[in-house]
Amino acid sequence: MPRRLLTLTATLALAALGGCSAAGVLNAAVSHKQFRAENGLAYGSAPRQKLDVYVPAAGAPPAASSHGRPIVVFFYGGSWQNGSRSNYLFVGAALASRGFVAVLPDYRTWPDMAFPGFVDDAATAVRWARDHAAEFGGDPSRIFLMGHSAGAHIVMLLATDGRYLAAQQMSKTDISGVIGLAGPYDFLPLHDATLEEIFPRALRAASQPINFVAGDEPPMFLAAGQRDTTVDPGNTDRLAVKLCASGDADVEVKHYPRVGHALLVGAFAGPLRGFAPVLDDASAFIDAQANNEARRSRGAAACGDAQSSPASFDAQGNVYQLRRQREGHRCAG
Repeated sequence: MPRRLLTLTATLALAALGGCSAAGVLNAAVSHKQFRAENGLAYGSAPRQKLDVYVPAAGAPPAASSHGRPIVVFFYGGSWQNGSRSNYLFVGAALASRGFVAVLPDYRTWPDMAFPGFVDDAATAVRWARDHAAEFGGDPSRIFLMGHSAGAHIVMLLATDGRYLAAQQMSKTDISGVIGLAGPYDFLPLHDATLEEIFPRALRAASQPINFVAGDEPPMFLAAGQRDTTVDPGNTDRLAVKLCASGDADVEVKHYPRVGHALLVGAFAGPLRGFAPVLDDASAFIDAQANNEARRSRGAAACGDAQSSPASFDAQGNVYQLRRQREGHRCAG
């Protein structure tokens, strides 16, 4: 298919789908020369407790560590009700092309599973990724979590509420960094009957990542699209403010203009990368954190930029007031 037509088709598919799921048509642009895939590996006994692993091909950027490549565990969205790892081949391929070992799990969703069951599944998948890292050339000491939409909610709970990883004999310190794409982190009260069933009333406060910020979270890159009408970008801003206020957090925020909910993850696909440099920014964050380098992604605002008030935003309420400090992108104390 000609590239221009493929781009148009992919864009129309994203517009038609909307919601929290990505378009399978984006996979048509993937070059299978970029990776080797191991599909359908079980991390648990349930039918949906399976995952795919994407291993970089020989031509990928070399591993920076003799211990192996960074591992990125990606959780897709779908309103906690649907989704399939197979639809996100383009994400796995994109990450592998940048030299990362990508792990894409399925997880149990409503109505088969309610909160917090899908977060438990995610923690189990992360433990699997750590335990099997070396089999795929990965470094078990450099594990990153990434999620889009409902998947971002899930990874943020793993990063803030330590009980999920503790149940897998892991801790927040085992996570090198977290990438949240268009995540709902602070979304109470609920205004949807199905969501009220997914999140039982007695557990709703425990379902909000923002409630567990304690200042000991892994480094974070939080992204949102300014045209997102599915998940309010204010979720990203409120979480960032809470992280910055909690202590010496390492968090960056970037809002992408002219980008909606689905396109934020769709931009990982080759034909759509020109819409927003999400893959470039996420890759730079992973590379820097994996190598313990202080850095700032292009155009990203950071905690250290808001010395006088971490809650100060620009006229559109989108990004932090930029006030550079010597301590770089770390939060002001």
